[in-house]
Amino acid sequence: MDKNKKNINFSKIPGSYYKSRSLKEKNSKQFVRFGTDNQYPDYLIDLYNHSSVHAACVNAIVEAVRGEGLVASKESVLDYANKMGESWTDIYNKLAYDYKLFGGFALEIIWSKDRQRIAEIYHIDFSYLRAKEKNERHICPGYYIYDNWKKYSYGTVDISDLPYLPVFNPLKKLEEPKQILVHQPYRPGQQYYPLPDYVGANAVIDLDKEVDNFHINNLKNGLAPSLQITTFTNATDDERAAIEAMLRQQYQGTNNAGGLMYIDVDAPENAPQITPIPQNGADGYYTTVNDMVVQKILTGHRITSPALLGIKENTGLGNNAEEIETAWRLFLNTVVLPYQQSILTVLEKLLDYNYEDDITLGVLQKNPLYEGDENEVEVVTSQEADIQEVADLEDKVEETIE
Repeated sequence: MDKNKKNINFSKIPGSYYKSRSLKEKNSKQFVRFGTDNQYPDYLIDLYNHSSVHAACVNAIVEAVRGEGLVASKESVLDYANKMGESWTDIYNKLAYDYKLFGGFALEIIWSKDRQRIAEIYHIDFSYLRAKEKNERHICPGYYIYDNWKKYSYGTVDISDLPYLPVFNPLKKLEEPKQILVHQPYRPGQQYYPLPDYVGANAVIDLDKEVDNFHINNLKNGLAPSLQITTFTNATDDERAAIEAMLRQQYQGTNNAGGLMYIDVDAPENAPQITPIPQNGADGYYTTVNDMVVQKILTGHRITSPALLGIKENTGLGNNAEEIETAWRLFLNTVVLPYQQSILTVLEKLLDYNYEDDITLGVLQKNPLYEGDENEVEVVTSQEADIQEVADLEDKVEETIE
């Protein structure tokens, strides 16, 4: 064996790895945590606030769900929802936001003193809710309501002093004058909390945040990745720190782009060596990643055409206009309509407790692409409404517009 032969050892340099946010519903002694750290709703809000593409998708869907507001077969029923001065349209608009962002919505129901009718309804921010554990009949008895669940993320905690509302049950209205109605569609594996329809795209929404973060840091720290500066001063630690601070102040960041560099040394041989670092093509790579991210986020929201969000495509004007019209109709029927009908069904059932005659609710839906008669409108109703009720409501709306 060659004694002069050197051993070469390879080791793995640990990197940074993406870890998806936990969706697990974790039981505790008093309530059910939403996510391992009990912060999953806040995570969804953070995605909405920090991904421009995701926020545009959510906003577009919510605006379409809201339409031009609610209409009713008896218009006066929409005027008053609670003592805060909110109308039923105000409540509906808030429910639309929560339904899209969190996958569900919640209402506080307050019965009248004689318990014969519903006196008030209030929207409850869905991120404030945490469920009480199910009873022996596998029914969730109620929800705790709080605006800062970070305090109760881990360990055994006492939440007995937090506001609590029992679930909506008209049979218990005598002993429970205030109740909470939580609407959440069935989803396999979820017992207490809903998930939004875009949950499968959460990882790529996180990636959208990181792409933006990459570009802004690349600009703010423009000096670091493009130049290597070597000095021959044999500086001390303090002197080296002073030189580094001076360079950062004079040349780093977007405000200093294109500036001149002036160097004064006592001898040519002491001049610093400035070596450009070749770009590795990362910008082009991130452009490709960005295109992929946009497409996958749109897919997660079931938006078939980027043009619905004002994102330009490389297609002809005529074809693009036709595509937008088709995409808009598909968007309304497959994405927006189910949201509208679900909310309308819930609100109609609540109104039934106050009125003997059936109240038909609808959403005034205008097509922003329609170029004909300005009075041309569509009325979206719940699945409970029959054909005659829908026709009567549409006639009433047309008369009002005229």
